[in-house]
This record gives sequence, C-alpha cells and structure tokens, in this order.
Amino acid sequence: MTATELTNQIADLRSTLQTFTRRFTNDRQESLDLVQDTMLKALLYRDKFREDTNLKGWLFTIMRNTFINNYRKSQRARTSHDKTRELYFLHVEDEYTFNRPQESLEFKEIWRNVNNIKDEFLAPFKMYTSGYKYHEIAEHLNIPIGTVKNRIFQARKEIQKRLQGY
Repeated sequence: MTATELTNQIADLRSTLQTFTRRFTNDRQESLDLVQDTMLKALLYRDKFREDTNLKGWLFTIMRNTFINNYRKSQRARTSHDKTRELYFLHVEDEYTFNRPQESLEFKEIWRNVNNIKDEFLAPFKMYTSGYKYHEIAEHLNIPIGTVKNRIFQARKEIQKRLQGY
C-alpha cells in the first residue's frame, strides 16, 4: 500500500474515529483534538503500519494510548487557572489552618515522629526528600549508594510504622 492510499484510508475513517471518541470524552473540543492527534500520529508513524494489520484497530489503539497519555499528563499537572481579572484568586491570602500546616498540631506530631527515627536513617531520608539524588547523598555522607537506598527504604518503613494512626 502506498503512502497516499494509506493517507486516504485514514482520512476516510475520520468520522469513525470521531464516533469512537465518545468512549473517552463527551467534550466536543476534546473529542476533535483527540481525533486530530490520532490522525497526526498515524500519519507521522505510517511506516510502522503493517499491511496485514487492521487499520481501524491500529487507529483505535493510537487514540486510546493518546487519550491515556494526555489524561496522565493532566493528572500530573493538576494546575488551576485563575480566569479572574488581574488574577484575583492567586493573590488572595489563604487563612485556613489546613493550608498552613506549620501551625497544625497534627503536622508537628508527624514531624516529631519522623525526627525520632534513627539518625543513620534520618540524614539520608531528609536529604532525599529535600531533592538530593542518591549519588549526591552517597558522596555527601561518604557511604555506598546501595546503603543510601537501603537507609531511605528503612526510614520510610519506620515512619510508616510510627504513623499508622494518622
């Protein structure tokens, strides 16, 4: 099958793809975007299509994977958009105590439990939760990287055990 024939067959399946998007979303704009992304990926990767493969099934698989990847990406982002004039909600100070955990008794209790674990576990754990990489912790503490990973794991286990009531 030539590239032109494949492109024409993909274009002919546009309405079928549009119908299939209802399995994923009821939003018309999101549906159109999903169809467009699917067709674009199919055309970009048409060299991966084998002639003995069901074209419609191949397109549906691309669409499903595209939807899942987009969904996961949006879940990771979880950003809120302030559409008010001059970003009013972004500049309002939040007065709720659950948004200021440093003043919460529960927060202090949790950190008291965390700080009571063995020092050999606490140092690598705090460094790791502060953003250090395993190899950086190993260099800083002058211990093997395997030991760093083990101590972080043991710290998590001990913290989980101490915080079962929360």
